[in-house]
Amino acid sequence: MKILITAPYHNKAQQFLTQHFGEIIYKPWKLQERAYNEGELIALLNETQAEALITEHDHVTAAVIAAFPGLQFIGVCRGTPSNVAVAAATAQGIPVFNTPARNAQAVAEMFIANLITLLRNTLAGIAWLEGGRWEAGAHTSYLQFKGNEIAGKTIGMVGFGAVGQTIANLVKHFPAEILYYDPFYTSDDPAYQKVGLEDVFRLSDVVSIHLPVNADTEGMIGEALIGLMKKNAIFVNTARAVVVKREALLSAIENNAIRGAILDVFDHEPPDELDYRLIHHPNVLATPHIAGATFEVEDHHADIMNKALHDFYIAGNRQIRQLVNREVLSVKNH
Repeated sequence: MKILITAPYHNKAQQFLTQHFGEIIYKPWKLQERAYNEGELIALLNETQAEALITEHDHVTAAVIAAFPGLQFIGVCRGTPSNVAVAAATAQGIPVFNTPARNAQAVAEMFIANLITLLRNTLAGIAWLEGGRWEAGAHTSYLQFKGNEIAGKTIGMVGFGAVGQTIANLVKHFPAEILYYDPFYTSDDPAYQKVGLEDVFRLSDVVSIHLPVNADTEGMIGEALIGLMKKNAIFVNTARAVVVKREALLSAIENNAIRGAILDVFDHEPPDELDYRLIHHPNVLATPHIAGATFEVEDHHADIMNKALHDFYIAGNRQIRQLVNREVLSVKNH
């Protein structure tokens, strides 16, 4: 099998595929500093005569799949394969694999870093220091920037998948109490308490959003839920902006109904005027969608993808969670 890899893929992972599957053509999208568009990807597949594709951000549209209906599989090095026309692949009997949890550790570490930064008033303290406002003998900084610890707080997770569980496994040792809402998962760890959605917002000192985007979750977090939060609570969203009604969050921030927010995702990227009202607010710590941006994530996604391909094609396990379009098994015998 000849596999075109346009995702970042470390050498050892490429060697694994060569050993078990055949020839590798490595043309990572990073070389041109943007994803391959539809036309470029069609040209590249034509040029290489690839029989399978491992991508990350490239535009694997229905037109691409129609041009190459004989692809053996499409691997997407992302948690959500939103850049791939999955239905078109399924119709052609092409399995689509993804890499869930590739960035769980990265997001968890940034959650902790930013939560501590906000709780301890670190950025305001740095600005005060750099502004030359430290006077001899003064205790102003000690009093003005005194903050809070994570220890003893209640952290509430809305959605308890890989990212939420990774965060929980880290912060429980501070120690912190963990509450979570997830209708599709129940943990067997007694350190985590499953509660209703409203209780997460009502009881938590920190509410962290970990939801996928679908018809049920778009706009799910609105005024009613945010209005249940404690006045000193912090709202965190490192998942997807559209699951939160930003007007409700902005209102809570601007009216000091909650302590603040930590945001890594926005309704518009680049942000619009309303997004910037959130970003510029002094009680908001905002980052430009980089919670999952570590070099190690690329190593993780290659290893997760390789294991999925090994388990599916070599070990014969058709029940792996990385198979996005399970219904493909009834379309074509793999």
